[in-house]
Amino acid sequence: MKLMTTLLAASALVALTAGAAQAKQLVYCSEASPAHFDPGPLTGGNDFDASSHTIYNRLVDFKPGTTEVIPSLAESWEISEDGLEYTFKLRPGVKFHTQPYFTPTRDLTAEDVVFSFERQMDEESPWFNYLEGMTWDYFQGMDMPKYIASMEAVDDLTFKLTLTEPNAPMLANLAMDFAAIVSKEYADQLEASGDLAAFSTQPVGTGPFQLVDYQLDTVIRYQAFADYWEGKQPIDDLIFAITTDASVRAQRLIAGECDIMPYPAPADLEALQADEDLTVVEGEGLNIGYISYNTTEAPFDNPEVRKALTMAIDKSAIIEAVYQGAGQDAKNLIPPTMWSYDDATEADVYDPEEAKRILEEAGVTDLTTDLWAIPVSRPYNPNGQRVAELIQADWAAVGVTANIVTYEWTEYRERGKQADRKGPFMIGWTGDNGDPDNFFATLFSCSAIGVSNYSSWCNDDFEAAIQAAKTTSDQEERIELYTTAQEIFKAEEPAITLAHSKVFMPMKKTVLNYTLSPLGTHSFRYVDVQE
Repeated sequence: MKLMTTLLAASALVALTAGAAQAKQLVYCSEASPAHFDPGPLTGGNDFDASSHTIYNRLVDFKPGTTEVIPSLAESWEISEDGLEYTFKLRPGVKFHTQPYFTPTRDLTAEDVVFSFERQMDEESPWFNYLEGMTWDYFQGMDMPKYIASMEAVDDLTFKLTLTEPNAPMLANLAMDFAAIVSKEYADQLEASGDLAAFSTQPVGTGPFQLVDYQLDTVIRYQAFADYWEGKQPIDDLIFAITTDASVRAQRLIAGECDIMPYPAPADLEALQADEDLTVVEGEGLNIGYISYNTTEAPFDNPEVRKALTMAIDKSAIIEAVYQGAGQDAKNLIPPTMWSYDDATEADVYDPEEAKRILEEAGVTDLTTDLWAIPVSRPYNPNGQRVAELIQADWAAVGVTANIVTYEWTEYRERGKQADRKGPFMIGWTGDNGDPDNFFATLFSCSAIGVSNYSSWCNDDFEAAIQAAKTTSDQEERIELYTTAQEIFKAEEPAITLAHSKVFMPMKKTVLNYTLSPLGTHSFRYVDVQE
């Protein structure tokens, strides 16, 4: 990996924090290292926090704290009556970052927008596979190549997107992280030099902060972009202090080594809430923690076996032990705060004796399987190892031996996508845009297999329902279709829907204007620090 020349040592972090008398500084104890800084092919929330919400912008954005779509790089847009043409008027005078490795000669144009999406769908482009083993998980998993008929730079400040058929979530989709707008001029420079990989480690964007340096697994430093189109940010220096252990993050916050942290361990909440120097912001999470069966692997290719294994799990005990009052049983894939949630769905029943009977009837009497445990704390699952241990014990009671496996977070997700993966895979999701399609299609559509469909599950009836729901803007019709999808999902059990959780964000009381996002991202745009 090509790193910046000036690296910040971890041991210098406290000294740096204490010594910044002239500049306003905010230290964020982030939970994991980013895979890199190009949000297009990435899927992790920590990746997006470090790239798309600092370095980049999108055509449209979500109003802070909501799922309402508002202007961003596009100051306005028009959608044709047939829902097929989207015409965006770009904001004039938007500057790209100037870096030691790149000096832009022009402002943002529609050519940058075209390139930003073309690179994700043109298999002949050198950018389609510019990193070894990369995939465009969101773009491909959401069927964007199927829906995009053409893209056109009408003029420097007009971008036109034409669809093959109406797509109700499209505008919200364009506010998602994968849709970050990048510099074509910078890409052309790297292509001419033959160093395409630098695009992911030496980023250039239009966002509120620009990268200063990065030390792997330790710290990322940013500075406010003076020529940002919304104006320079109140914070001068933004520092991500990478701290993978949730309890250590809490200790560092209490000790004053960081100003704000995500994903506290439930066991630490009481102490954090009692600290007079801290504020703990909380909200309902638009999320789901789940465990994907590999439905192409025997005996998990049998829905009755999958349902029996789910029946053998004491979900209430897991929620009590792991979520400690901050979670609720997930009976559907989508959370209850999302429109189209089917409350008529019956919750999973814990019945180990019946589970054992069904397994024996299916000929599953001596099953040994891997059970994948998520290696980092996430809002939808604060302790994957503990969840895996509790499931391991529950399955042992019905004669199933589970061997717990895990890997570093980025490697974990890549291995989980493999078609021959052995055993159920623990994962989760926080909604990107407030539309049910973002759960159903992104996670379990046929086109998402090998991308974000960790169950490798392709069901024709489910697929028909979720695809039909995209083509109409009638919300009542969409609700009917998503209700059908939830019924099919429950009957087929391609995954164990474990829990929905609240989200908590502890911070110093000196942190001002931080807004908790329902979409699970962490943005420091507009945030200030009281001096």
